[in-house]
Amino acid sequence: MTSLNATLPGAQERAAVYRCPEDGTRVPVEAAAPWCCPVCRGPWDLDFSPAPVDLKSLAGRVNSLWRYAEALPLDGPPPVTLGEGRTPLVPLTDTVSAKLDFLMPTLSFKDRGAVVLAELARRLGPERVVADSSGNAGTSVAAYLARAGLPCTVYVPESTSPKKVEQIGAHGARVERIPGDREATARAARSAADAPGTFYASHVFNPYFLHGTKTYVYELWEELGGRLPDAIVVPVGNGTLLLGAALATSELYAHGLIASRPALVAVQAEAVSPLASAFRAGAEGLLDAGDLAAADTLAEGIAIPRPPRARQILRAVRSSGGTFLTATEAQLHAAQRDLAGRGLFVESTGVACWAAVSAAADAFAGRSVVVPLCGAGLKTGLSG
Repeated sequence: MTSLNATLPGAQERAAVYRCPEDGTRVPVEAAAPWCCPVCRGPWDLDFSPAPVDLKSLAGRVNSLWRYAEALPLDGPPPVTLGEGRTPLVPLTDTVSAKLDFLMPTLSFKDRGAVVLAELARRLGPERVVADSSGNAGTSVAAYLARAGLPCTVYVPESTSPKKVEQIGAHGARVERIPGDREATARAARSAADAPGTFYASHVFNPYFLHGTKTYVYELWEELGGRLPDAIVVPVGNGTLLLGAALATSELYAHGLIASRPALVAVQAEAVSPLASAFRAGAEGLLDAGDLAAADTLAEGIAIPRPPRARQILRAVRSSGGTFLTATEAQLHAAQRDLAGRGLFVESTGVACWAAVSAAADAFAGRSVVVPLCGAGLKTGLSG
């Protein structure tokens, strides 16, 4: 049985324990660890206490997200890297800036979490790796596992953009196209993940992914000279960027590195917005409704009717003093064209935050705001 800490001779040992946020079940991080809580079948969190990052020490460090080593749950020099992170922050208006995460190595912000998952898998040495995705996460996982020298199988819905399927396959991953919606794809991957010796490189269930996405906020903090904007707006399907942002803001605040935590504003497509509906109604029970289903939307990457971390997402938004916004199909279409006219060609899911913030401009008056542009337009082309 391979233990994570046992693979790091000479490194300072860090806590490596999965913990269920719902029932408290704890399991050591090792090759034989179950991919989900064996009691409730829910996703894991990670028992990990990061050290504070010294802003003044960052000059001269490696020019990737690994520069925030104190905050990451993996010790030692990381051999799995493609130079991910450190994406530009550019103004869109006097108060709204965009972080260009579509300039990551695989053209998606998912590289932030995928590189940490791939490094974890490399250290644990599983017999096989599986993942599931609507496209971008699968591409990122395939690329970084290729970099790590590990073969993998990626399950995708049969409706996934052909360009994304081609990109996954180009990295050497085996692609399994599953009939039905995103939920059917997840079920197929999780069934495969139950096989012994399998590492489930899940961007939803494995918390190491969230510790990768939190570097988005650490970069904002560094770029802005040790502060954060009034509001951080993020798209939410499975909530991996939002929960990473919540981790980072909590860590920075706990270490006294920011005076207050920014509001986390979550954006969903109006066509598939179960979390926004539950938040507005103050009724988490809506998430358990039997008729929740995916619908067609330009924002296919966040069209998730039953996010496994739904309650965590709602708690994170509420505790930050944030809210939920939704974007219509017409607003998504207009936002993609608008950004393209500004020189930024972004895929239709990646424009959701700019669409929502533009439509709710009065609500953000006088507040500094950052939105992510999450995926490159080359992945899907122009909508409409």
